[in-house]
Amino acid sequence: MELMLQIAVLPVADVDRAKAFYEAIGFRLDADFTSPAGLRVVQVTPPGSAASVIFGEKVTNAVPGSAEGLHLITPDIEGAVAELRERGAEVSDLWHDADGIFHWAGEANRVAGPHPDTDSYGTYASFADPDGNQWTIQQVVTKFPGR
Repeated sequence: MELMLQIAVLPVADVDRAKAFYEAIGFRLDADFTSPAGLRVVQVTPPGSAASVIFGEKVTNAVPGSAEGLHLITPDIEGAVAELRERGAEVSDLWHDADGIFHWAGEANRVAGPHPDTDSYGTYASFADPDGNQWTIQQVVTKFPGR
C-alpha cells in the first residue's frame, strides 16, 4: 500500500488574513477558488514540501486556531527562523526537549537552545499563524535510515 499525506486543513477565522500571512512567509499559493454555493478553498504549500495546507470558507467545522502539531522540517533551522522572522512571522528562539526524545505539547519540558548532542530531530522553533494555529519547525540534517 502507498499512502502519501497531501493536505492538512487549517481552521481560520479570516481567510484573506490567513492567505496574506502564509504568502508573506513564503508559502506558494496553489489555489484560491469559490464555488457558486460559497465554498472557498485556499491551498498553500510550504517551500520544498510535497504536502499542502488548505483553509477557507466551509472547509472545516474546527474552531479557528485549534490546529496543533503541524511540523515543518528543515536542514537549516537557524536560516529558516531568520527568514521567517524577516518575512514577519513571530518565531520562538531555538529550543529542545529536556527528555531529548520528541517534544511535549505546548511549552512543557522545553529547554532553551539547540539540542546539545545532535543536529537532527532534536532542535525546534515554533510560531503561530494569525488565528493561533501552532507550527513547529524541526531540524533534520541527517534522516534516520529508511526514512
